Parts: sequence; structure tokens; C-alpha cells
Amino acid sequence: MIQLTATPASTLVDDPVHIRATGLPPFQIVILQATLEDEKGNLFHSQAYYKASEAGEVDLECAPSLGGDYVGVHPMGLFWSLKAEKFLTKLVKRDVMNSPFLVQIKLYDSNLPLAQIATTAPKVSVTLERWYTAPGVTRIQVHEGHLRGVLFLPPGEGRFPGVIDLFGDIGGLIEYRASLLASHGFAALALAYCNYEDLPLRPEKIDLEYFKEAVNFLLRHPKVLGPGVGIVSISKGAEIGLSMAIHLKQVTATVLINGPNFVFSVPQVYHGQISHPLYFSPQLVSIDSLGLAQFQYCFEEARSKASETFFLPIEKAQGHFLFIVGEDDKSINSKAYAEQATERLRRNGKNNWTLLSYPGAGHMLEPPYSPLCYASKLSKFHLFMCWGGEVTPHAAAQEHSWKEIQKFLRKHLVPVVTSQL
Repeated sequence: MIQLTATPASTLVDDPVHIRATGLPPFQIVILQATLEDEKGNLFHSQAYYKASEAGEVDLECAPSLGGDYVGVHPMGLFWSLKAEKFLTKLVKRDVMNSPFLVQIKLYDSNLPLAQIATTAPKVSVTLERWYTAPGVTRIQVHEGHLRGVLFLPPGEGRFPGVIDLFGDIGGLIEYRASLLASHGFAALALAYCNYEDLPLRPEKIDLEYFKEAVNFLLRHPKVLGPGVGIVSISKGAEIGLSMAIHLKQVTATVLINGPNFVFSVPQVYHGQISHPLYFSPQLVSIDSLGLAQFQYCFEEARSKASETFFLPIEKAQGHFLFIVGEDDKSINSKAYAEQATERLRRNGKNNWTLLSYPGAGHMLEPPYSPLCYASKLSKFHLFMCWGGEVTPHAAAQEHSWKEIQKFLRKHLVPVVTSQL
């Protein structure tokens, strides 16, 4: 009898799953398919072809996919190769506390025509729960002073290293990365700064006082371990995270994912000092054959002519940096910006940085096993944005960088206790 197992059946979304089929005819080729429906009813699916062993077994830990959405030995390939049926739909978990994503793994005969899979019952199937919050994590709405966000706290008495989580200028409140960080022992504040509640849709300026308020809020919390806080940031959020590290001495560990080393779109303000944005060259936007906009070279003209004062003075930061770069980023020229920033640190005698650069990875680097978001529609800007990335190397980059982010944050936020003899 054919059996399909996937263990653990209920776990965090960044945990691996062991998928195994037994009881198959020796050397039979089968189709394994994964399907997922998001909270808006959008369908995602992936599939791969596997050949059973002489013993009638397919074990994804060691068996290679022969074709389909990926090729080779990839135990979690069915998850990170999920693709939306509706073009340009990004998989996003909104309710991180009360429900998981349900992923159904199905097994079909390989001789079944692809057009009939959707209407044919599988030989066998299993359903997995993929959670974004570990048991015992608490979610606290933050509506204090000017601050708008959500604080996630791990279970237990604490105290826990504190982290502020910043996304790009698409805006809103995005919680899934902060909830996962809390699931791994961090007090994580998902901080909104535009297009949420009473925050402006398109801010005319970025005032760092708001982010200083967030740092102080976190450090005042009785369950947060001081004296410093960390930042995990991407894109526009990384611009802000870099500025926070420069101006706020309490920021001791900053993760910058595919971000610039300059201000763009709107000015930054701090204590009356204005940092003006670098000039944007709209004629350097390229539109590919699918109508997707690629912005990665739109600042190169200005960057080549700009004086040193236009770039954020990263050498003034007291803390440590982890730069994470997708070399196939189609949104910004993130590798060049990170290299310029680290070269500036080097020229100033600093060695407080690590640069992780991933060939084939795009802009939208997410927690492990998340599907690649190659492109999506930005309703705020009324365009279709290409983020870049190749499925398999992007998945590998997500898995590696997520571990490195957590190691980096613990190293620089958790004091080393030395025994005194």
C-alpha cells in the first residue's frame, strides 16, 4: 500500500519537513505536488517528478527530482518552488497568530496528463501546518505616542534581545518576519512608518525621531535585554536602518538586506539636519518583455557624479553591520551599494561589518522555504515591479542568510558572561 509521510506535520514555516513515499512499485516515476491557498483565496502550487528506488521508496532527503519546478536533491523544493496561479501574486501571511498556512502534499502517477491533475484525486496526500508563530509567543499592539506597530515577545520570563523589524516603503504593517524572530527568542517590534492607520500614505520626509522613539520604547520594556537593540531591514527600511545605526548609539547590530547607502525618494530629517535624496533618473527604468519595471540602475548616473556628502556616513556608526545582497536584484543595485559602504568603512579603519553576497538571489529575500517573489504589482505606485532572482539559488540564499541573521543578532545583542575564578 502506498504511504506518504511528511514530518513534522505541524511546525514553524522556517523549519524543514521530511517527505517520504513508500509502497510504490520499484523504479516507478511519480509526481509529487504541493498546493497552498492563502488568506485571500489565491492558489499556489508546485510539482516535481521522482523515481522510486528498488525498494519502492521516494525519500526527498536523498532522492533527486528529475523535472518539474526544480531538478536535483532539494528536500524542501516543493515549498520554495510554489508559484501563484494568479500572475504577480506574492505569498504573504497576514494573520500570524491564529492560523497556519496549510500545505497539501499529493502523489500522482506520472502517466497522468498534466491537464487532468487538477480534476483527479491523488493516490495519497497529507496536509501540513506551517506556522509563523511558535507556541507561547505573545502579540502586543503598539499604539503609544507616535508609534504604530506590533511587539512580539517569546514565551518565558525574559529578558530577550530586542530587534526592530523594518520593511520597504510599500508600507503597512508586515508582521511575519518579526513573529518568526520572536519564535526564535527575540523581542521583535514590527514597526510601520507609512501607509498604516494614521501614518501618511507617502511621507514627505522620514523623521528619525520616530525611529528613536521606537528604540527607546523597546529598551524601556521590562522583557527586553539592553543596553543595545538590533535592526533587521530591507530596501527602504534598510536606508532607515543604516541611518538609525549612524545616529542612535543604542543600535548595536544592524542587518541591511538589499538596501542603499544613500537617501532616496524623500529627505531624511534628524535634529533639524536634512539628508537630501540622491537624484533619480527615470529614463534609466527598463521595462522587460512582460511589462515588469526594473529600477536597479536608476541611481547610477547620480551616484557616479555625487560628492561623498550624499552618501550616508556609515563610519560614524558604533555598532556592527551585516550586509545581505542578492546579486540578481532587479530593484536596486544593492551589491554595488553594499560594496561602496563597506569600502568606506575600510577606508576609515573599521572592521565592524560582514557582507554576504548571493549569486542568483533577488531583492525579496525572505525567511527560509518562502517562494521566490520574482515580481509583484505595487498598487501604491501603479506599476509592476521586477524584484529578480532565480528560484533555486534564491532559496539557498534565504536558508543560509536566515541562520546568519540570527547568529549575528545574538553575537552582538547578548552579552557574553565570563566566569570569574
